[in-house]
Amino acid sequence: MPRISSAERRSALIEAAVRVISRDGIQAATTRAIVAEANMSLASFHYVFRSRDEMMRELIAFVVGAEADAALRSIGTGRDIRTALREALQTYFDLLTSAPRHEQVMFELLHYSLRTPELEDLPRQQYASYHSAVAALLTTGAEHGGVRWTRPVDDIARMIVTITDGVTLAWLADHDDAAANRVLDFAADAIAAYSEPLPAGDSVVPSPSALTRPRSNDAKEMHR
Repeated sequence: MPRISSAERRSALIEAAVRVISRDGIQAATTRAIVAEANMSLASFHYVFRSRDEMMRELIAFVVGAEADAALRSIGTGRDIRTALREALQTYFDLLTSAPRHEQVMFELLHYSLRTPELEDLPRQQYASYHSAVAALLTTGAEHGGVRWTRPVDDIARMIVTITDGVTLAWLADHDDAAANRVLDFAADAIAAYSEPLPAGDSVVPSPSALTRPRSNDAKEMHR
C-alpha cells in the first residue's frame, strides 16, 4: 500500500478496530483481524502500537476527543447557556446517529474491560475522559454565555455523562429520534438551571479538571 504517515496509520487501524468490534464483537478483534480489516501488515500495526491493549486505550481517546471537538465547535460567543447546552447535546446526538458503531464499540469495550483483570483500569480511564471533556465544555459555555455554575463543574459533568449514556443506550435500542430529543430538551433545561448570570467584573474560574481534556493526535481527522 502507498506510504502513509504514522498518524494516518494509527487512524486507519483504530477505524478498522471499530468496524471489527461492531461487526464481530471485541473477542474477535485480534491484532490479525484488525490489520486484515485495515489492509495492512502486522509490521504496520507494531510500528505504531506496542500492543492491542495500547490500541484500545487510544481508541477511547480517539472517539472521545472527536466528540469533544465537535461539541466545543458548536458553542459560539453570545449564546445563552441553555441554547449552548442544547446545541452541544444535539451535536453529540448527531454524531451518535451518524456513526452508531462508535458508541456500540465504547459500550462493548467497557463491559469487556470490566471482565478482564489486565484492563481493569480502562473503564475508569474511559469515564474520566468523558467527565473531563464535558467539564471543559461546561467551562467554555459559561465563559461564552457570561454565567457561572452554582454547583461544582465536575458534578454537573458527571450528570451530563449519565444522561447521555441513557439517551445513547435507549436510542441504540429503539432508534426513536423524537423521544431522544425530548430527553435532550429536558436535560438542557435542567442543567441550565444550575447557572446564574455572572456579576459585572467577575470571570469564570474553571475547575482544575476542566483545564485539560483528553485528546488524540488523530481525533480531528476522524470527521474530516
